[in-house]
Amino acid sequence: MNDNRNPSLTDNAQRLRREMTDEEKHLWYDFLKQLPININRQKIIGNYIVDFYCAEAKVIIELDGAQHHSKEGFEKDEKRDKDLQSLGLTVLRYTNRQVNLKFRDVCDDIFHHLFKKN
Repeated sequence: MNDNRNPSLTDNAQRLRREMTDEEKHLWYDFLKQLPININRQKIIGNYIVDFYCAEAKVIIELDGAQHHSKEGFEKDEKRDKDLQSLGLTVLRYTNRQVNLKFRDVCDDIFHHLFKKN
């Protein structure tokens, strides 16, 4: 997967890892980090930086803030998802609201996608 990586995104990916949103921190520290499978934070795939990536399951996990709910944000996400899916990846999207109000449901859904083939 690293063959498709855009090296000009490295600095931004590192900054995003240092400056995770509250919802990203919650999902990472309270769930993803504890799983018995390798998950990367702010992973560069092609021309995109994805929030979380599990190479073994070929799953991307994206957390969407308010900027994703505009028409422009939705269209960008739709193109991004199609590009990533064309690489054989599954893209899971959750809103920050879902992470805050239905954390267990989000975790259960992610778990299902990560381990359904194993």
